[in-house]
Amino acid sequence: MTIQSDKIPFLLPDSDPTQPVVALHCSGADGRQWRALSEALEPPLQLIAPAFYGAAGHRGWSGDRPFSLAEEARPILELIDAMAIPFHMVGHSYGGGVALHIALQRPQAVSSLTLYEPSAFHLLRLVGAAEAETFAEIKAVANATARGLATGDYRGAAEAFVDYWSGSGAWATLRPSLRSGLTQWLPKAPLDFHALIEETTPLEAYQALEFPVSILRGSLAPAPTAAVARLLSGALPNCETKSFANAGHMGPISHAELVNRHIVSFLKANQKPKAPFRQPTFSGTGLSTLSDQEPKT
Repeated sequence: MTIQSDKIPFLLPDSDPTQPVVALHCSGADGRQWRALSEALEPPLQLIAPAFYGAAGHRGWSGDRPFSLAEEARPILELIDAMAIPFHMVGHSYGGGVALHIALQRPQAVSSLTLYEPSAFHLLRLVGAAEAETFAEIKAVANATARGLATGDYRGAAEAFVDYWSGSGAWATLRPSLRSGLTQWLPKAPLDFHALIEETTPLEAYQALEFPVSILRGSLAPAPTAAVARLLSGALPNCETKSFANAGHMGPISHAELVNRHIVSFLKANQKPKAPFRQPTFSGTGLSTLSDQEPKT
């Protein structure tokens, strides 16, 4: 079911989860990206899929202050703190970048972390000359998206964005409703790129994350996300990696059955007993804002 809060809509289980799996979607999608994963999970594993700012059915960023991964993560951290039990986390692309930020904020609460091509592009910037070419490539994509918005060519910018991540001609294969939705979402894209590229966390910081991590990628991954996956796998102390043949950046959607099978296996191998963790002080509105309105489709 989906419940609307004053901040973000959630796909929530029907009962209190004992082994919650917080799954974070890619840019331009929403929590419904993970429906197939939800169906593949068996109790006690239960999916919680928040939607980011600007996703379908959710308000855009307020513009009251500069946007960052911390701002995107804030409502999700409220949810995690309200549960106060260990959780698994899954993130795809932009969702992977947000998941890494959350993991650094609540490492004591994470049972496992699964990342499919996390878009932690700041790492390409921070390592300098070693990844100058891949960083230039993703900066060019970000700049082209921003230029399309500045000139009013939302549709053209959305098409270029989709074709970069899903392959040339992918835009033309989308249903009209999906093309329309992505065009409407596009103003959020520069915020996502900005948050990912301007994050300041150094690669060495991830060495402190000792819980199990699975980094996944497609064999056809774009150079920037392939480089990020390589950098993270070398830094994380308890990390396995897997590549899916003939899959690209959108593998969790295009190859959902294969990817979800691996995710479920990894989650089952790292289940932990339900036990409260020490909840940090956190200011802001909590889950008491969840309304009783009818589920949203």
